[in-house]
Amino acid sequence: MGMVEVVGLVLHPRRDCGAAIDAIVGWAAARNVTVLGLHDEITRIDCSAVAVSADELVERAGLLVSLGGDGTMLRTMRLVEGRKTPVLGVNVGRLGFLAEVDLPDLATALSAIDEQRYTVEPRAAVRTVLPDGTEVSAFNDIALVRVPGDGLAAIGITVEGSTFVNYAADAVIVATPTGSTAYSFSAGGPIVSPNVTGLLVSAAAAHSSFNRSLMLAEGEHLALDVLPTSGRVAIEVDGIVAGHATGGDRLTIVQAPGAAQVIRFGRTTFYERARRKLRVEGSAQVGPGNATDATVVDSFEHSRYEVLLGGEVAGVLHYRRSGGRVELTHTEVDQAFEGRGLAGRLAAAALDDARARATPVVVTCPFITGYVQRHPEFRDLLAADPQTREATA
Repeated sequence: MGMVEVVGLVLHPRRDCGAAIDAIVGWAAARNVTVLGLHDEITRIDCSAVAVSADELVERAGLLVSLGGDGTMLRTMRLVEGRKTPVLGVNVGRLGFLAEVDLPDLATALSAIDEQRYTVEPRAAVRTVLPDGTEVSAFNDIALVRVPGDGLAAIGITVEGSTFVNYAADAVIVATPTGSTAYSFSAGGPIVSPNVTGLLVSAAAAHSSFNRSLMLAEGEHLALDVLPTSGRVAIEVDGIVAGHATGGDRLTIVQAPGAAQVIRFGRTTFYERARRKLRVEGSAQVGPGNATDATVVDSFEHSRYEVLLGGEVAGVLHYRRSGGRVELTHTEVDQAFEGRGLAGRLAAAALDDARARATPVVVTCPFITGYVQRHPEFRDLLAADPQTREATA
């Protein structure tokens, strides 16, 4: 047995996580590792994970695995806030900032964690107490947002006990560095490395002469005052309405550095993820690019084909080689490069490579299945199912 004895799962409420759960349960069974899941989430899926309460999940798990996107990761981090339990984000959907691995890499990632071949990236939280006395925490942001029909949000910003500025705006956002790429970014705030400590304060659609963002250092005291002239505001915690505030209410903001530990393997940097998800264009990517400019390479050390556009990995096709065959398992193109025919370039390149190697192909990726159906000239490459004697796609 390795270092991990109990794995806890947190699932996206709507996306199909069955394949990821099967991979985790299979990996765990081979190592006598216990798999736990939240009762409301696990009971809707046919699997052998043990259904437990949130408190038991957090208490027993030595590793939490988030299956979904950034929203699921944020929820997982809030569950484990204040503990040293590491969190692995598995992308089940589109590219996110917080997820570290895709489904085809999951078993390898779990083994690397079990062997302690990973690093931990601490993530800060921001906390406050709502007017009704409820304590809340966020890993992206806490925002005071105007309620439609109730007038602007008029918010006084108090730093280190002194009033700095009064904002009149659609929203006032207090973001961690993690949240700098979320609501704060859409309001014109800067992109901040998650390795920075401190808080960002930004106003969305400010109706005042001062509309700049503030960056507070770790340990500096911040309070938000809802001014008498303000309309009723919703208090959003990581994008979820947790309460409301009216004129005269004050929210004292507290920073919590290192409140969660996110697992990293060093395959991509924060800036690579930011440039892709936020569609940052500049000297590193001149012009939109198209499929004719793309290059496909076999990144055999990662068991995947990569399509490169402007020197950047725009999409991948994962594969497995065994028994003299190659299995094409999963195709994904970054959302910033969709609509340019890159998935087709990956499919054609992988199938051409298999022909050159005289290697039979097993297809378990739905996109490749459809591609072969549309391009019957590749059907002769498909390996026959030994039971049905029919091609696999």
